Amino acid sequence: MDQVTTLQVNLSHLFLSPGHNYYGRHGKGSEDHEIHDVELLELIEGRGIVDDRFFDYKEDYKGQITFFEHATYERVRAEFDLPDLLPSAFRRNVVVHGVDLNDLIGKCFRIGDLEFTGSEEARPCYWMDEACAPGVEKFLKGKGGLRCRITAGGTLTKGSQTLTIVK
Repeated sequence: MDQVTTLQVNLSHLFLSPGHNYYGRHGKGSEDHEIHDVELLELIEGRGIVDDRFFDYKEDYKGQITFFEHATYERVRAEFDLPDLLPSAFRRNVVVHGVDLNDLIGKCFRIGDLEFTGSEEARPCYWMDEACAPGVEKFLKGKGGLRCRITAGGTLTKGSQTLTIVK
C-alpha cells in the first residue's frame, strides 16, 4: 500500500520565459530574455509549460517544470547581502514555501489535480554567479531546486495549495 503525505504549501511566484538566458549558452555569453511573474501556468502532460522556453524541448524531458524553495532564496539574499535580488534570478518556474524539494526527488506528487514526478535536483551552474553574485553556484549545491516531469496537466495557480506526496 502506498504511503501518502499531505502538506499545505504556498506558490508565491510562477515564472514563464520564452527564451534561454543561460541554458545552452556556454562560450556565447548570456542573453536577456524577460521572465514574467504570472498568475497561472498552463501545464501539458509530457510537454511542459505552454509558452515557456522548455515547452516541447525534447521527448520525456526531465525538466518540464522546475521548483525552487523560497527559504533558499531568502538564505541567498542574506548570505550574499542582496536585498534587491528577485526570485526570478534563479530562472526556476515555481517558487514554493512549505516543502523540502529534495524530499520529492524520485517521488510522484500532486498539487491539486496536477501530477508530477520529481526527476532530480535542478543543479546550479556557473551562470548563477552572473545571475546573482559570485559564489552563489557553490552555495546552492544540493539546494538548487527540483526538476520535474508533468504526468497530469492542467492549470497551476499562485497561492495556498495542497501538495500530496505518494511514496
